[in-house]
Amino acid sequence: MRISRYISALFLSLMLVASALAEPFVVKDIRLEGLQRISAGTVFNYLPLKPGDVLSSSNMPKVVRALYKTGFFKDVRLEREGDVLNIVVQERPAIAQIEITGNKSIKTDDLKTGLRDIGLAEGRTFNRSVLDKIEQELRRQFFNSGKYGVQLETEVTPLERNRVAVKIKIREGDTARIRGINIVGNKTFSDDELMKGFQSSEGGWLSWITKDDQYSRQKLAGDLELIKSFYLDRGYLNFAVDSTQVTVTPDRKGVYVTINVKEGQIFTISDIHITGKLIVDADEYFPLIHLRRGEPFSRRKVVDSTDRITEKLSEMGYAFANINHIPEIDKKNNTVAITFFMDPGKRVYVRRIDIKGNTRTRDRVIRREMRQMENTWMSNSRLSRSRERLRRLGFFEDVNIETPTVPGSTDLSDVVVTVKEKPSGSLAGGLGYSGDQGISFSASITEDNFLGTGKKVTLAANTSSYDTRYQLSYFNPYATINGISRGFNLSYQKTDYNELNIADYRTDKSVASVNYGVPLSDFNRFKFGFGIENTDLILGSIPPLEIIDFVRQEGDSYLDFKLNGSWSHDSRDSAIFPSIGTKQSFSGILTIPGSDLQFYKLSYKYRHYVPVYRKFILSGKVDLGYGDSYGSTSKLPFFENYFAGGERSVRGFKNNTLGPQDSKGDPLGGNIKLVGGVELYMPPPFSEDLAQTVRLSVFLDAGNVFQDRVEFDEIRYSLGVGATWLSPMGAMTLSYGVPMNDQSIDDVENFQFSFGSAF
Repeated sequence: MRISRYISALFLSLMLVASALAEPFVVKDIRLEGLQRISAGTVFNYLPLKPGDVLSSSNMPKVVRALYKTGFFKDVRLEREGDVLNIVVQERPAIAQIEITGNKSIKTDDLKTGLRDIGLAEGRTFNRSVLDKIEQELRRQFFNSGKYGVQLETEVTPLERNRVAVKIKIREGDTARIRGINIVGNKTFSDDELMKGFQSSEGGWLSWITKDDQYSRQKLAGDLELIKSFYLDRGYLNFAVDSTQVTVTPDRKGVYVTINVKEGQIFTISDIHITGKLIVDADEYFPLIHLRRGEPFSRRKVVDSTDRITEKLSEMGYAFANINHIPEIDKKNNTVAITFFMDPGKRVYVRRIDIKGNTRTRDRVIRREMRQMENTWMSNSRLSRSRERLRRLGFFEDVNIETPTVPGSTDLSDVVVTVKEKPSGSLAGGLGYSGDQGISFSASITEDNFLGTGKKVTLAANTSSYDTRYQLSYFNPYATINGISRGFNLSYQKTDYNELNIADYRTDKSVASVNYGVPLSDFNRFKFGFGIENTDLILGSIPPLEIIDFVRQEGDSYLDFKLNGSWSHDSRDSAIFPSIGTKQSFSGILTIPGSDLQFYKLSYKYRHYVPVYRKFILSGKVDLGYGDSYGSTSKLPFFENYFAGGERSVRGFKNNTLGPQDSKGDPLGGNIKLVGGVELYMPPPFSEDLAQTVRLSVFLDAGNVFQDRVEFDEIRYSLGVGATWLSPMGAMTLSYGVPMNDQSIDDVENFQFSFGSAF
């Protein structure tokens, strides 16, 4: 209808023009009338006529069509005044504003980008013929997201100065759920094998979080690529997805997906060649190529081999090397020969390292973590390791490294490190409640990046019904230029264990210590130190027999000199919310001869993170401890015992209550600790933005403490859920644990909460 009206208007205009301009004439001048927003220069650019040309009935339609074709005008008339051609136009209105309401799943900016691509944007000329295109484009975007029930309503409101306001009301409806996925044509592999790792599925008990049963065209495209990779990694070079059908149910709330595939034959590797500019002997590259003659072709192995060769060249300074793998397919024999063509390019050197975004942290704190140096070959692995080390500092929300080339040079690049700082000071504490103890509170002030120097200063105070603690500590991670660290610690702690339901005694402990750390590699570190510790033991009114016996043998006041040492390994990708890597440590404490008490303690801690599905992270932990006495001391002092239970041990059980009990039935701890568990971390279900600061989890904890020997049938287990929020005051953690095999002597505490660092 719109096209027919356009043709009618154009025909009428041409008839009027033809009658008014019956005789050809030479145009001496051209005048424009009716312009408001559009400049005369813009019109003349489109006009196929200039002064001096002859206007006749044969070229008049060309002039009118050219002006209509611009889309700027809804009416065009040509009038003659002597030798002057008057062009009278009526402009189409301009779009003053576009308002979109009701959209939830697609951002307004993304919708406007799609509309801009079809010619609808603020400031542009409005043409009612594009309204159909508007609805088609919006429906296309929502259909791609599985919103087949979307309803659109468009309003156009005239405004002053020949403008209009366009308002688009959207009712999205529900995202269509996948009712079934069927793969047709697969003979060698089952549907279940092919659909492992699919983003799209028919749903399960976690679908309310993962939303994997919600259809979207982008997810399906990724799944089709996954099937293709599956076959190409198993030698099916001729595999193809012939077609894909998506059938929408009549109620538009469900879809059925059918994928038609053609498997083809398996191709084996007949030969492997390396050619091009090799830099080093070819024999040094072959160990990096994990392919063997006679085995099925695998695209994944080819790509991984290419990456390893690229990384090797990068280590030699060829940061922009290009390695092409060229398959030579023999369809007759179902074989393929792979040729790796080496194009290393020029060796690239780093001219300068620039630091940006560090408003607080000093440049040298960042530079000392860099493993890529200036005036040396550029290495991708050193750049990646530099980023990981900066993220592990915990000072920054994000770290980005770019390598722009130096203008006018083909072998020089700069390294630009951009950081986004986060508050490095934190208030950490714990809050607890129980019916017999009431509310307890602890607090500490820690500055991990003191005055931007990277040094850590802690001033802590802990006040509760059972504990009073004061601590002042200082840690310099770079006491020397080689990365040797040094730390000092002064603390005083007064603990009434009777209030903890542990035993009827109190300790007053003062500690002064110094510690050093020596880097063994980028991931490993050795620490050692020396401390002086004075402990006064005060018995309660009715102490247990075990404590009375210990005091009779060893006294109640002790001055001990402690040596400590540890080895630690940290390969996590981030200190906060890590997604991959390992953190583990082995440490020991020994009181040297001359101390009032002679004993030692050994501990091992392990934590591993591995991504399992999208942003789901599986973590495993182990916490082991063993202590004993030597020399004249009869046994490990009871106040040095290990304890288990609580938010950082076996959740669902009250802090420090698991393990051996004294003669009064209160927990006494033990000299052996055995704790472990697995935890599945997941992002919050309703907002991707919250994933940066909130992490949910389900966990299985297990463990206990023992005296002298482990009794595996006494290990306690608990299941539960947890959450961590990175608040401005530090990490807040809460958990709800349900013991699976608690006994009558155990103290159960399902809900536990604390704030402060939990890493």
